[in-house]
Amino acid sequence: MWWGTAIEAPDPAALARFYAGLLEWPIVHEEPGTAVVAPPQGSVYIVFQEATGYRPPAWPPAGGEQRPMMHFDFQVSDLDEAVVEAVAMGARLAPVQPQENVRVLFDPAGHPFCLCRDDG
Repeated sequence: MWWGTAIEAPDPAALARFYAGLLEWPIVHEEPGTAVVAPPQGSVYIVFQEATGYRPPAWPPAGGEQRPMMHFDFQVSDLDEAVVEAVAMGARLAPVQPQENVRVLFDPAGHPFCLCRDDG
């Protein structure tokens, strides 16, 4: 059974607050160095763990830099509105945008994530 995923960050509580706001999910557990976000039904968990010496990944990938190991994709109905909301919560728009229906952003710790327009 898949339980969830863990994300490293220099300030896990702050990053948990960012994703809790973005997803409208509650923080279900917090202790020094760790915070957990889950949907209201609690079926999967995103754990944010403190990492000393953390280096944000480079996107797009660049030689000699920390590569992104994974990223989140979020489906949205209004791409422009979703970008504005994410930026208001602390995200930054990536300078390189590879697709018209996707926006790459960086969370407050520098992890890339994608907002994908629901064209269906």
